[in-house]
Amino acid sequence: MKWYVVHTYASHEFKIKEAIEKGIKESPLEDKIGQILIPTQKTFHIRDGKKVEREKKLFNSYVILEAELTPELYSFVVGLPGVTHFLGSGKKPQPLSELEVNRLLGIEDRDKATSQNVDYLPGDMVKITSGPFSDFEGVIEKLQDDKLKLTVKVTVFGRVTPVEVRTDQIELL
Repeated sequence: MKWYVVHTYASHEFKIKEAIEKGIKESPLEDKIGQILIPTQKTFHIRDGKKVEREKKLFNSYVILEAELTPELYSFVVGLPGVTHFLGSGKKPQPLSELEVNRLLGIEDRDKATSQNVDYLPGDMVKITSGPFSDFEGVIEKLQDDKLKLTVKVTVFGRVTPVEVRTDQIELL
C-alpha cells in the first residue's frame, strides 16, 4: 500500500474520512484501504481566563489515505461529495515518498529528537518568552546544527518574519 493525498472542500476532511470508512465497510474495497489520516496539532487558547485545548488541522482541505489504489477505489473516493481530486500530475494520483510519509507520521523526526534529547521540531507551535519578540507566537521553521538556536516564523505587522531565538527563550504551545 502507498500513501496518497485527497483534496477536499474546506472543512469537509472529517466528513470525507467518515464517508470512506462507512462506504468501504464490508465491501470488496475494505482490504484496499489502510489508515486514513487528518494531521492535527494540539493548541491552547485562553478563553474567559481559562486555558482551552483545541485541535488544529495542519493541512486544511487534505486527507491522507493509505491505499492500494485500484480504479474502483479511485472512482469511489473521487465520487464522494466534497472530494475534488487526488494530488498528482494530471489525472494520475501521485503517491507520497517514504521520506514524506515518515515525516508526516513523525517517525523520523521524533526518533532523531529522542536520540539527541531535543524538545523541539520544525512545525511545532511555540511562544517566545523573552527577548525583543516576547509574547509572539510562531511556528518553528528550522533548528540550527548546535540545537541551541532555532528559526521561528512570527507575524510582525501582518508579515511573516523569520526570527532566530535560543531554545531557552521559547515554550511549546
